[in-house]
Amino acid sequence: MIGNSLTGANDLPGMVERLASLNGTPVRTRAVAAPGFSLEDHWGSGQARPLIRSGGWSAVVLQQGPSALPESRVVLRRYTQLFAEEIRASGSKPALYMVWPSKTRTADFASVSESYRLAAADVEGLLLPAGDAWREAWTRDPALPLYSKDEFHPSPLGSYLAALVIVETLTSRAPTRHLPVAQALDAKRLRILQDSAHAALERQ
Repeated sequence: MIGNSLTGANDLPGMVERLASLNGTPVRTRAVAAPGFSLEDHWGSGQARPLIRSGGWSAVVLQQGPSALPESRVVLRRYTQLFAEEIRASGSKPALYMVWPSKTRTADFASVSESYRLAAADVEGLLLPAGDAWREAWTRDPALPLYSKDEFHPSPLGSYLAALVIVETLTSRAPTRHLPVAQALDAKRLRILQDSAHAALERQ
């Protein structure tokens, strides 16, 4: 998983591993995540590409910031294509982890979604539409606390909803057993998370 603090927050890679294992389909992850990094930064840093080239990955997940602005979309798409060449050469498949805008820019949700959809389509990669799942969840319960206090990074619940999307995509199975962060929810809210993740994937 290659990204920034939206990947690193709440140890999303570890959450994905634990959730997949709990549901009977183990997933092994490695992460290269640095605060504020774009895919262009990762391309130039020299850490991500050697890990990709080491091989053995079924998918390599790419994540940038929201990328709603035209210039950010260009960077996302360009470096997704460059990384995809490395990823496919290693025998793996590229995947795009769609994130979300800050709470002060919620009008950008559609643009964020479009940027990641275009990037995934460019390389015929998997799309992991966590941002769409967030929006879906809020149509069912607007009070769900998916943002952390800074109103940009995810709360543990926000990361968990992203993990549901990622695990269902990578394993082709919707999780039915849950980690403690979700087990603390009432049955209605837990169902909202499950249904929202699945609905976002069904719309692709």
